[in-house]
Amino acid sequence: MRSCLPNGLSPQGSSTMPTVTVQQGPRSVELKRELVKQITDAFVDAYRIPAETVTVWIQEVPTDSWGAAGTLTADK
Repeated sequence: MRSCLPNGLSPQGSSTMPTVTVQQGPRSVELKRELVKQITDAFVDAYRIPAETVTVWIQEVPTDSWGAAGTLTADK
């Protein structure tokens, strides 16, 4: 069991669980798998924390539920 200080900090000063949320349009499982790996690796490298402490949430939004520059994405 890992000891923690107040506010969820470990003795090394890192947060106990970084969580990354990605909002995007639909993508294949293969692309999402690679995205999760690369995001996790970036946190491991930058914060020097175990990969097991990184959580990545992918929220997919259908193309008929968002738009950009005044146009519904489904209409592009």
